[in-house]
Amino acid sequence: MNQKTCTGCAQVVIPGTVSNQIIKTGYSDQPPGDNSGYSTLRHSAPALRKEIQVVNKPIIIALDFPTATSAEQFLTQLDPGDCRVKIGKELFTAAGPEFVRRVVGLGFDVFLDLKFHDIPNTVAGAVRVAAELGVWMLNVHASGGVAMMTEARIALDSGAGPRPLLIAVTVLTSLAASDLQQLGIPSDPAEQVSRLAALTAQCGLDGVVCSAAETPMLRQQFPGEFALVTPGIRRPEDASGDQKRVVGPTDAMAMGSTYLVVGRPITQADSPAEALAQFNSAVASVS
Repeated sequence: MNQKTCTGCAQVVIPGTVSNQIIKTGYSDQPPGDNSGYSTLRHSAPALRKEIQVVNKPIIIALDFPTATSAEQFLTQLDPGDCRVKIGKELFTAAGPEFVRRVVGLGFDVFLDLKFHDIPNTVAGAVRVAAELGVWMLNVHASGGVAMMTEARIALDSGAGPRPLLIAVTVLTSLAASDLQQLGIPSDPAEQVSRLAALTAQCGLDGVVCSAAETPMLRQQFPGEFALVTPGIRRPEDASGDQKRVVGPTDAMAMGSTYLVVGRPITQADSPAEALAQFNSAVASVS
């Protein structure tokens, strides 16, 4: 498959700039790897108004279950038309690639959240095999560097089947500034996120994972099709768990997030379908 081109880019005028500067804001119909339509939302930021994209099914449910059986029992309560799902390290290690194929076969868009981080050739091979599972999106660690991210993207661009979205993890939402300092990184989380996101875009990836606290900054850096995938989404009544930088679904979308990752507030709800409906309603209120 050839590398994607922005042939369908929309344009938007930024008021208050010299000659009403025109910038490209991304695909006007649909993003690469996504069959659902886009609408537009204007988001006010200081001294600047931007158009950001609002996708169908922005809620991604984290399938944080220890076994395939428990995950499949949960999935029977959901409609694939209402959400996407994320399979992470615990469930993938327990259930393996065949489980991913089964979930895809049920009609769910699968975000394979394995955060590949290794030498470039190894990561390229891993994402190539992951794409063959039929996943909708997968990720790598941006801290793996430019060569690793570039080779991963090239591996997907050259694949024979549908190309999944490829995004990068910037700074884990469980990390605070003190954690970065312990790792020898003098930047605060926002500065490090911005730096790694710039590298990600330079390598031609489709977006990044970031907390909602960083989305206004990143949406100003990268207007349009660059996807911002935000974990740590909680309603006021939900416990924050191990996420240190959390925000509600309405605020996250208004600040520029493209997709929201929600785990326990839905997976541990008495009625997961009802909880999902509440999150979808909150997101819809933004548009």
